[in-house]
Amino acid sequence: MGVGLQTSMWSGVSGLQANSTRMTTIGNNLANTNTVGFKGARIDFVDLMSATIGTAAGVGQVGRGVRVGAVVSDYSQGGLETTSENLDMAISGNGFFMVKQKSQVGSNGKMLNTGNTTTYYTRAGDFSFDNDGYLTSTTGLAVQGWQVDQDKIDSASASGTTLSQTPVTGEIQDIRLDSYTSPAKATSSVTVITNLDSDSTSATTRTPGSSDYFYAMSETWDGTSSPAMSSDAYTYSTTVKVYDANGSPHTLTVYYDKVTSESGNEYWEYAVTCDPTEDGRTDANGDPLYPNSNEAGLLMVGTMTFDSSGSMTNMSSYTLTSAYTNSTTFNASDWGVADTSNGYPAFTANFKGVSDASFPDQSNATLTTLNFGMSNSSGFTDPTGTGTLAGATSDPATLAYFNEATLKINSNVTTNYATSSSTVFSSQNGYTAGLLTSVSVDTDGVLTGTFSNGQTLQLWVLALANFTNLQGLSREGNNLFSATLDSGQGTTNRANTGSVGSVSGNTLESSNVDLATEMVNMIVTQRGFEANSKTITTVDSMLSEVIQLKR
Repeated sequence: MGVGLQTSMWSGVSGLQANSTRMTTIGNNLANTNTVGFKGARIDFVDLMSATIGTAAGVGQVGRGVRVGAVVSDYSQGGLETTSENLDMAISGNGFFMVKQKSQVGSNGKMLNTGNTTTYYTRAGDFSFDNDGYLTSTTGLAVQGWQVDQDKIDSASASGTTLSQTPVTGEIQDIRLDSYTSPAKATSSVTVITNLDSDSTSATTRTPGSSDYFYAMSETWDGTSSPAMSSDAYTYSTTVKVYDANGSPHTLTVYYDKVTSESGNEYWEYAVTCDPTEDGRTDANGDPLYPNSNEAGLLMVGTMTFDSSGSMTNMSSYTLTSAYTNSTTFNASDWGVADTSNGYPAFTANFKGVSDASFPDQSNATLTTLNFGMSNSSGFTDPTGTGTLAGATSDPATLAYFNEATLKINSNVTTNYATSSSTVFSSQNGYTAGLLTSVSVDTDGVLTGTFSNGQTLQLWVLALANFTNLQGLSREGNNLFSATLDSGQGTTNRANTGSVGSVSGNTLESSNVDLATEMVNMIVTQRGFEANSKTITTVDSMLSEVIQLKR
């Protein structure tokens, strides 16, 4: 009898221990009600082994108590709270941010082995940049991600290709800003979309049958005088600010003049120019164009063709050839059919006076493409075979042209409607140097820097990880988890791909602890603890009665 009563007492003790552990878990949940990204837990009980005893009905079993069966973490989504900090981030959906001890850079520029290479995982996205430029957690661990491949972005922009996602390069590494400036970028692409009034008449005198019929306006340009273009020599003009390799601004002016209307088509002449004093080109003898040449500042000339509905159907472009020597008159034989880059006609101004950079076919030339809304991957075709503007006559068929079989017309293109001439859209891709003013993150986890020069550059892409067995993760404190054999190493993805969710900027994920639920659990646990204590005191009374039997 005494043994049975003692067993009953130990069953009560097991209940006290189990409920004490449960109360510890509840207390931890309540303590972390306001912890960023905290994931609550619960205790699941299991009964202890049962003893087999004989009964009137045969064999029966009597339980021996309770113990903790499992500690189950709750990885459900916490509430999302808006903040004023750009670098506060939250994951909506599955996944964890990845953080590691910062890598140190040695004097030779190589990463040093810091000893601790463990990757930790967290839902707490209260990040900031430290003094060394690392994006870090509140405990100083470096957030992990991929560096953006800016070369691929530039290449896609130049070719007009739309990227499905931000390209990255290299392995996952510490996110770090090693430069807080955006270097200057020389303009390499100019887009000018206009409407040219079809009711206009030619401002320049053009004689049918004359050799200068399609370049009479350009012929009036005089780069040795000011202004270089007379106001009565063109029908319309527009300007675009561009930048050289050092970030200095320059103004391009595009002049337009109607040539003629015939056979249902309308032809316009155009000329792309810059301030002659800023033209750094030199001729074949190495002599500067300004102030020696009338053609200083004249960068490209050509024509545009429109059909009867006002739609642009073709164009021609000519630039100075590398054999050009300074001249005081416009010589059509000096103007060769323009080269193309990404399908668009290209010119160079050589604002900085770089050697071997004065003509598009020279080795150091910085090409600038001209986009009127039309391109051709195979370049221009010259019907005269001369390769120069000198081969053109007053017959439109003698002008260089884009092959219609490979011609590409953009959705935004120059037009020729019977409304006032105007600039519909203009842009260029150069800029001066700028300082970083802010960093933000988008839903795809792309960190973007905004600079004082008005540019926004994609810098890094966050790396997120997810696990098949979340219950196998080990809690390491400081809002961190680590992978174990049970959880596996997990899979790594960028936001919105694979099994991971999206990233929200200016947002933090709050604790997923439900205060009301925990309070109820605390009451139930307290009552369970109290009941088990009653078991012990009751058994104690029963043992006391047994002891008194000998009296």
